[in-house]
Amino acid sequence: MKTVAISLLGTSLDDRGYGAKRWDAWRPTLSMCQQDDLIVDRLELLFQPHFQKLADRVTKDVEAVSPETNVVHHHVTMDDPWDFETVYSELFDFSRRYEFKPEKERYLTHITTGTHVAQICLYLLTETNYLPGALIQTSPPNRKDGGPGSYQLIDLDLSKYDQIASRFSQEQALSIDRLKGGIATKNKNFNAMIKQIEKISIRSAEPILLTGPTGAGKTQLAKRIFALKKDLGKVSGKLVAVNCATLRGDNAMSALFGHTKGAFTGASGHRSGLLKEADQGLLFLDEIGELGLDEQAMLLRAIEEKRFLPVGADTETSSDFQLIVGTNRDLKSMSREGLFRKDLITRVNLWSYELPSLSKRIEDFEPNLDYELARYSQSYGEQLAFNRQARARYMEFALSSDAIWAGNFRDLNASVTRMGVLSEGGRIDEDNVIEEIERLKNDWNGSTIVGDAPSSAVSMVEQLIGTEAMQKLDLYDHILIGGVAKVCAGSRSMAEAGRSLFNHSRTQKSSVNDSHRIKQILDKYGIRFKDIQSFR
Repeated sequence: MKTVAISLLGTSLDDRGYGAKRWDAWRPTLSMCQQDDLIVDRLELLFQPHFQKLADRVTKDVEAVSPETNVVHHHVTMDDPWDFETVYSELFDFSRRYEFKPEKERYLTHITTGTHVAQICLYLLTETNYLPGALIQTSPPNRKDGGPGSYQLIDLDLSKYDQIASRFSQEQALSIDRLKGGIATKNKNFNAMIKQIEKISIRSAEPILLTGPTGAGKTQLAKRIFALKKDLGKVSGKLVAVNCATLRGDNAMSALFGHTKGAFTGASGHRSGLLKEADQGLLFLDEIGELGLDEQAMLLRAIEEKRFLPVGADTETSSDFQLIVGTNRDLKSMSREGLFRKDLITRVNLWSYELPSLSKRIEDFEPNLDYELARYSQSYGEQLAFNRQARARYMEFALSSDAIWAGNFRDLNASVTRMGVLSEGGRIDEDNVIEEIERLKNDWNGSTIVGDAPSSAVSMVEQLIGTEAMQKLDLYDHILIGGVAKVCAGSRSMAEAGRSLFNHSRTQKSSVNDSHRIKQILDKYGIRFKDIQSFR
């Protein structure tokens, strides 16, 4: 197989004059043809037409030191050898015109001569295989040694470098493991999703949309994505996480975008806002579907232009943040109803991933159970484990049709926490498991699964008003609003729900307004009837 070298004429280094002293100087193109262990059968010499005399002189010298080398001239036009577009276009055109015969010839692209721009272009063309083969770099000799100098071949086919390729695979595996919290998951679709999220977390700064039911792990995944980006230097700021369901009315605008002193009643000082706090970092907006249309409009501009106007301010402020948003609602359906901006969906939907419920990843239950046991042990400062019979009984129930895991991984976390607190000496026995199974069954009593969204009364209300707001309510409120929401979800209108709920008292009134009575109850908890209808 013949060896063919492609080289730009070095208009400075290859030009050492006409006299005999030129043989004392190192010339890169000539050096390539003087190597004892490298025979160049053909040299494709590229140069601009006005350097023809220099090309002829270099050709004669190559023929003198390497008679077996056939030098072929190629004129190229580079009006500005430092302009990337000009140089790349000319070299690209050469690569398209040249008739390569890789089955008969091996090719070396010389990257020692030419401007730095030209060398970069030759590298890129070789990397993308427009110039097939390897790179060759020639170097001058040491002053003491003299001679033609040395050369180095650089093969850009990384598959030949097993150690390097293995290192890349190891680093990727470590990153993926971190995104999964060190949990050895088996679900094929989930693992493929996490692998892709790992890539875009490193390569992209665009928004990521995480969807899926409450408790599927959106918040935990967002935290792990931030940690990965932080360690790799993709963000330098902090993680700012907020559940949009806790933002209501004027407070939402102020919390997100900040306000000036005196902007409204009670604004006694300046507030920077969450977007500003996330500058150079990552902003996680969970339950983004809870934001009002005004907040959505300002958020869209902040994402696109990195600028926004705090409440009461005359001048804009800026924040360069990366964004992850989460929701358990159908944003496209909300858009059709006029509740969510279509242009904002488009902006945050470049990378969209749906986290499956625990029931759809049931083969991953056991490693997640071990993860929760380890997390409990770390939080409470004592080792927690099952005895063998207790673990077998818990696993049998967990994988059975009786276990619907309506709250997904939150249910699992709560279950392990309860058993841990009630266990003796950090050892969960069968009595603990039996008691916990009954508790879970009672919690899920009457629950059904519609798609991936739990429609039990408690889970429904939690999705509507947010976990934090739910935790602040009395048990009385849980029971009251849970029952009302369940009836509303099964009714076509507030009037129909009112007729069901007030079936006796309404008959004792001279005039009735069932819709108004329902609306009063829902308004107290910040719930809209049309939001409940999404659970039908």
